[in-house]
Amino acid sequence: MTTTEKTSFISKFRYDWKCNRFLLLLSFPGLIMIGFFAYYPMVGVVTAFQNYSLFLGISGSEWIGFDNFTRFFNDPNFFRIIKNTFVLGFNNLLWSFPAPIILALLINEVIHPKIKRFIQTATYLPYFISVVVIVGIMKSIFSGDGIANELIANFGVDPIQFFNESSYFRGLYIGSGIWQEVGYASILYLAAITGIDSEMYEAAKIDGCSKLKQIFHITLPSLRPTIITLLILAIGGIVGVGFDKILLMYSPATYDVADVISTYVYRKGIIDQDYGFSSAIGLFNSLVSIVFLLGANYFSRKLLKESLW
Repeated sequence: MTTTEKTSFISKFRYDWKCNRFLLLLSFPGLIMIGFFAYYPMVGVVTAFQNYSLFLGISGSEWIGFDNFTRFFNDPNFFRIIKNTFVLGFNNLLWSFPAPIILALLINEVIHPKIKRFIQTATYLPYFISVVVIVGIMKSIFSGDGIANELIANFGVDPIQFFNESSYFRGLYIGSGIWQEVGYASILYLAAITGIDSEMYEAAKIDGCSKLKQIFHITLPSLRPTIITLLILAIGGIVGVGFDKILLMYSPATYDVADVISTYVYRKGIIDQDYGFSSAIGLFNSLVSIVFLLGANYFSRKLLKESLW
């Protein structure tokens, strides 16, 4: 940074401080919390390159370089957990991402305000229910003597152990996720829809466009920046599938489809107390997420001329 640039930065900061000092002061507690809880723990990344011991600490633990990563890549479970993470993440993106867009479009077409508010409230509520409660409800419904088995028993079908059979895990995970989050996720799309110029719809009506044509030629194109932004973020989070929910849902019987990177990190780090190895896996997971995020942003900027930066 040149002397001129430094002077320019200092003068801009002084001017900004003079005009917005109270707002900047209000932001300091938030910045301190972010630094303490988000950035300070990053020091622990060092343990990924150590044979870490709680008793010796970071400074006293043996430095082993990339041995933890090599061990992970040679682990017999490596391909299974990588496959499960990507398959579950891509399927979740495929089904979960369009759901709030569709819901927002449907809610927007409801004319009666009271019915509209009721639908919005009913779809928002599941988001505020704890994941523990959600999984508990699912296990009650899909247990051996649950409602689901009582219904299929009327058709002469034997009871199904949904939570102990691999073929049902992904459907339960993705379906319950859509039910829980679709209403809350639709808020952004509804807000974007309200910002669309109503004169565009009026002109379309005069031209004889149906509701469906208005959605495809006015609403969706107007939502494009919002959709692309959220899609890029969603692609970046593919490998970060819900650890807590999977942990509550899975069992050794479903490890072949349910065991993902985050749950493997939990078992190795918390249960087996292999902290250096679990840190290496977590760092690998974070790096893959960054690559996906940057890749999605790059291709979006090149192909669609829309991106986060």
